[in-house]
Amino acid sequence: MLLILFFVQCYGTNSAKRRAAAKHLIERYYHQLTEGCGNEACTNEACGSSPGFQRMDNNAAAIKALELYKNNAKLCDPHPSKKGASSAFPENSAKGAHNFSACSNGKMNHKDLQPTREDFRDLNYLTEEKVYEILSLCSETEDYSPLIRVIGRVFSSAESLVQSFCKEKQHTKEELKSLQAKDEDKDEDEKETASGSSTAMEVEPEASASSGDGSSNGENNIQKFGPVEVSVDIDAVRRVYDRLLSNEKIEAAFLNALVYLSPNVECDLTYHNVYAADPNYLNVFIIIMENSNLHSPEYLEIALPQFCKAMSKLPLPALAKLARLWSQYSADQIRRLVETFQQLITYTVISNEFSSDNLVNEDDGVVAATKCLKIVYYANVLGGDLDMDHNEEEDDEPIPESSELTLQELLGEERRNKKGPRVDPLETELGIRAWDCRKPLIPYEDFINEPLNEVLEMDKDYTFFKVETESKFSFMTCPFILNAVTKNLGLYYDNRIRMYSERRITALYSLVQGQQLNPYLRLKVRRDHVIDDALVRLEMIAMENPADLKKQLYVEFEGEQGVDEGGVSKEFFQLVVEEIFNPDIGMFTYDESTKLFWFNPSSFENEGQFTLIGIVLGLAIYNNCILDVHFPMVVYRKLMGKKGMFRDLADSHPVLFQSLKDLLEYEGNVEEDMMITFQISQTDLFGNPLMYDLKEGGDKIPVTNENRKDFVALYAEYMLNKSVEKQFKAFRRGFHMVTNESPLKYLFRPEEIELLICGSRNLDFLALEESTEYDGGYNKDSHIIKDFWETVHSFGQEQKRLFLQFTTGTDRAPVGGLGKLKMIIAKNGPDSDRLPTSHTCFNVLLLPEYSTKEKLRERLLKAITYAKGFGML
Repeated sequence: MLLILFFVQCYGTNSAKRRAAAKHLIERYYHQLTEGCGNEACTNEACGSSPGFQRMDNNAAAIKALELYKNNAKLCDPHPSKKGASSAFPENSAKGAHNFSACSNGKMNHKDLQPTREDFRDLNYLTEEKVYEILSLCSETEDYSPLIRVIGRVFSSAESLVQSFCKEKQHTKEELKSLQAKDEDKDEDEKETASGSSTAMEVEPEASASSGDGSSNGENNIQKFGPVEVSVDIDAVRRVYDRLLSNEKIEAAFLNALVYLSPNVECDLTYHNVYAADPNYLNVFIIIMENSNLHSPEYLEIALPQFCKAMSKLPLPALAKLARLWSQYSADQIRRLVETFQQLITYTVISNEFSSDNLVNEDDGVVAATKCLKIVYYANVLGGDLDMDHNEEEDDEPIPESSELTLQELLGEERRNKKGPRVDPLETELGIRAWDCRKPLIPYEDFINEPLNEVLEMDKDYTFFKVETESKFSFMTCPFILNAVTKNLGLYYDNRIRMYSERRITALYSLVQGQQLNPYLRLKVRRDHVIDDALVRLEMIAMENPADLKKQLYVEFEGEQGVDEGGVSKEFFQLVVEEIFNPDIGMFTYDESTKLFWFNPSSFENEGQFTLIGIVLGLAIYNNCILDVHFPMVVYRKLMGKKGMFRDLADSHPVLFQSLKDLLEYEGNVEEDMMITFQISQTDLFGNPLMYDLKEGGDKIPVTNENRKDFVALYAEYMLNKSVEKQFKAFRRGFHMVTNESPLKYLFRPEEIELLICGSRNLDFLALEESTEYDGGYNKDSHIIKDFWETVHSFGQEQKRLFLQFTTGTDRAPVGGLGKLKMIIAKNGPDSDRLPTSHTCFNVLLLPEYSTKEKLRERLLKAITYAKGFGML
């Protein structure tokens, strides 16, 4: 029917009356083609009732109808059995025509004398009881066409779906019996009316809306519900689907109805603002999404993409309500929703050849499915283990802006998101952040679509992300669907473009004000005084012009000839981290059992030193360097704005966690058996005890079975937050000086930020061998290359780390593992006594062609064991 309307609009009719007449005639031709006139002996070749007529689909029928209209072809008069029948659903019209023609045939059984009961033309919405009633009648006659037509009519109409399966008032047994008696009387009346006159079938839809079971439902549709409550009975919908989807013919009716429904719904939402007029319009999406077969191949071609496009047009309040509703679903139900949208995305990606010329961002089906998946993602977050209350306080002082900002604004280069990273509008509407969830209903990994990540052109996607236009969609606005490697690439582009912008602004300043051109963040340090030199320089920059921290880092070691193309910076960070986290300095404490560092609450260092440590961590991310730091996960959660809680003690203070857990689970009398109070004891750097009251007068408040939960919560609050409040605030402030304008918090979860900073601890050297490239005459089949990999694979774990450190500047794998590391092994002359050398900036190993495997092993071990410093080759 949409095609018919389209043809009518495009056809040359220059008046409203002619257009209406043309539309009416084309519709008559269309129904004649799809339904027939009802006369089985019809001789019109363009009539569906003609014996030799070949069936066609809706689109073909619409085109043929236009052609017949142009040629002024013959129109059949409706057979008496067809009069008063409206077009219910074109796909099932063949069976409908057969049933109608049977009415004029004298050879019929008693059940055929109930046309109104079997065809249910006056039924404009469904209830669970009515579906079962029709299904029962169809089962008796073994003819499911009446049910198919009803499903087609109701499920292809948004108005009908909104009224269908509404919740009903709970009745007593007496009321139910009374209602049942009334229904039986009504059915008898309907039979009499149907047999008395055929004209009784010509009923206006508005008048018929009051017939059928549950007619009072339609009267109460427009009413206000809570943020989660909806008028549709979801359990009833599920039961109906369970009964009907096992029948292939009935399932086809759902599929065809969805194809017809989706464009109309999309139009309603785009142009008519229907949700604002009736919030129950959301029922359409609730009911359709309960179809457990949506992810099957039949739906993936047309029906589901169109429906996703319609759902993506929902206004923000409707999306939030849908997310809240789905958050009440079980994990299995959430997983089914995820699989439905993921199946569509994967199917579309695999079925097409996306490239830089044919971007996946421009595929409407993939984009719409991703937007729909976002609703499920937030439902998964809302339905998980939420921690909404324990939030870190914002910094008292705002991070100072650069004086260059004024010039940027004058040049049209005003920074985006100056007050921090962007926030998803749906997050704002729901009042949550992704990291508020400690444990979602299903793992976050289930939302990642690897085929999509493989075809995504991240440079183009990042451009769309920064431009923020409605015409171009960026998958960075839905980071849950991207893996850590893809998001890291997006962050890399953001950092590099920001560095370029700072370089450009510096060049403009040097021209305008005659200042010395200094486009880089230059650090010149002495290797044996790296901390003093670096931190003093960074402190001066942080105070004078924090914007310089966003320039590209360029490190120079005094007395060494190395040019920093990335490798020198890597070693600089390594040396800084080694000294800063040295327990002898006293800024951090080290736990031998967990191999993790924690802030020293008794440190003598001032807050400025911790600010500089935060700057170093931020610079490492900003310059794409991996650090060998070992913090518990609670540190990264605190960087994202969440306070530490009791459960976080499990990895930061495992012994204390176990003690407090035992206290909570103790079945005896806590007060008498343990004799502890709300006063705790800590030791300073010199081993002296320090007492702290968790409550005022804590030394006089005993811990009992009743208040032990308060004791545990206050103990955790002190250990993870209050005792290190000054140190951590300074640390976070330094970190945000570098990353405050970055999409870091928008793209990454706390565990992914740890991966960004520390890299992967899993060293898969087989993956490294697969990804390594060769130059200078070597290839993977060269004899020395085979000897080389046999030698490396025979190394112990510590030797492998030394090899990585020697070749790449870090002993950690990048995000995504060693398979993502592009190492090059190049020939460095014939056999000689020279040691292997490397360009850590470019991950290049220069390897002489040693004559024996033993010599190769000896030279390589010597190189990686004693390597330190930079020189010019």
